[in-house]
Amino acid sequence: MAAHKNTALVTGAGGGVGGKLVRSLVKHGFKVLAVVRSYEDAAELNAIDGIEAFKLDLLHTDALLTWARELALREEEGIDLLVHAAATAVVGKAEQSTAEDWRQVLDTNVIAPALLTSGLLPVIRKVKGTIVFVNSGAGERAVPNHSVYAASKHALRGYADTLRLEESGHGVRVGTVYPGQINTKMLREIDTHLGVDFTPESYIDPQTVANAIIWIAQASPDVHITNVDLRPRQEVSAKFNV
Repeated sequence: MAAHKNTALVTGAGGGVGGKLVRSLVKHGFKVLAVVRSYEDAAELNAIDGIEAFKLDLLHTDALLTWARELALREEEGIDLLVHAAATAVVGKAEQSTAEDWRQVLDTNVIAPALLTSGLLPVIRKVKGTIVFVNSGAGERAVPNHSVYAASKHALRGYADTLRLEESGHGVRVGTVYPGQINTKMLREIDTHLGVDFTPESYIDPQTVANAIIWIAQASPDVHITNVDLRPRQEVSAKFNV
């Protein structure tokens, strides 16, 4: 029987951090299952040896648990790493937020990762795997014009911290990365919406976040890396106070 090959599942694999991560994991010898939003992203990733991409709409929460359980049956040998990198944001004054804003952001940023995790936990436990949540500095503090996004990330923090306690007896490690501003398409759109300059040279490279996730996943067996803050070399948060 062939030896078990380390397997990773990454959501948001068509984005900045997720895209860098799946490519890096292949180089580290992982079999990578990549969740993306579009057929174009799926085709691009499926062309890379070692990556299998799935187009999955995280807003269709009713179907996510079933999908995850079916994948767990297929990957019965175990999933060593689950990374929740997918995220969405709605920005603007708190009083302007709509019910649709709340549904979209909470479904994507909180409910989808929770349901996917639930469905995959049996095969993560089997190999004492690692779950990593890509959170945000907005999950640790208040950020003006980001009430819906910040609320979702605070909720994700509560979920991850609770999951860590519940799964410690199974040997599952749960870590969270809290990056500051990252040079991604999502942040460019946020900056544009808020009328502030997008300065990619001031932001964190997505590869740096991907490297931090791999560091957490490959930590020695005696340690559990829980919460990691990643801040730009020069703080730029003040510019959002507009």
